[in-house]
Amino acid sequence: MIYLDNAATTYPNPISVQNAVRFALKNYGANPGRAGHSMSIASAEEIYRCRLAAADFFKAPGPECIAFTLNCTHSMNCVLKGLLKQGDHVVTSCLEHNAVMRPLQALSENGVSFTTAMVYPGDNDATVDSFRKALRVNTTLIVCTHASNVWGIRLPVERIAALGHEYGIPIAIDCAQSAGVLPIDMADVGFDYLCVACHKGLYAPMGTGMLITPNGSNLKTIIEGGTGTNSISMVQPLTMPERMESGTQNMPGIAGVRAGIEFVKSHGIETIYKHEMSLVQYLYKKLSQMKGVKLYTPEPVDPYFVPVLSFNVGEIPSEVIGQKLSELGVAVRAGLHCAPCAHECMGTLEQGAVRVCPSVFSNINEMNSFVTALMKII
Repeated sequence: MIYLDNAATTYPNPISVQNAVRFALKNYGANPGRAGHSMSIASAEEIYRCRLAAADFFKAPGPECIAFTLNCTHSMNCVLKGLLKQGDHVVTSCLEHNAVMRPLQALSENGVSFTTAMVYPGDNDATVDSFRKALRVNTTLIVCTHASNVWGIRLPVERIAALGHEYGIPIAIDCAQSAGVLPIDMADVGFDYLCVACHKGLYAPMGTGMLITPNGSNLKTIIEGGTGTNSISMVQPLTMPERMESGTQNMPGIAGVRAGIEFVKSHGIETIYKHEMSLVQYLYKKLSQMKGVKLYTPEPVDPYFVPVLSFNVGEIPSEVIGQKLSELGVAVRAGLHCAPCAHECMGTLEQGAVRVCPSVFSNINEMNSFVTALMKII
């Protein structure tokens, strides 16, 4: 199988990640931070090593800023539902995933309002101006994706963060499509909340995510429970990361996260990005020459895109093309990609789109095989 569904979850996991998970299952079987015996301590130490690796990778203030979650969606819900209250206003983008839009919609039923700012591919000035015009007196948060999971359009989040700081408004970034693909410097830019999907660009196991923030104590919790600390108190701890981490953690998965971060660092983010972008650009040129293929964005180039490309064939439902590609041994993602807002922007809400996303393991021969398979279908 030619696997080009890496925007959903990267596959395969690197051997180093697989080995780290196996080692954790064999050697770190005890509950971390819940006992004084050697195996529990060893488990806790491995989790701390991952916090250190993540803090260094994202330039967070310290390891205590790293809270492990189930996924990026879990992290985003922690931020939105932990921060917003009745009367608050939020500015977001027109390209958001349902990980942002559904919590905002749920919160709108309790008096939270939100405005979607237009994104202009290739024109960062216009995009930032759109966010500026959407601000209100009661705007308490800017939340947006770093890059669209459908169109690969990259938002100027550094400038949007600067805009927020100009008005004293914190910013939360959905890094599902950027963590491990684009350099992210939390300290330099001043991001307040980073929501990370470790199972994508960090090549970690599914069911792993991170919320990275120095402001976790300011968030109301959406889950409370045992943290292994100050157990006599019935009140959830205020300090990070315990405040956001109730119950037993995914210890083998977290070991895989550490190994995934090390894998990306060893290859170099810039190297991975250039490799994947070169494959997407090659595909874009090939698809642009194929009769009936519809492309919706300009050719993806740095710094305006990440390596994600979506298309359609005539008026054929995207799911039909996706199924036919699967029958020919090519794995892609078709449909709405849990991001109807992004499709509405491009007029593909009914048809959806066929999405292609390579990884560090993808190569030019696979791109040619994909093109051949698509030509057979057409």
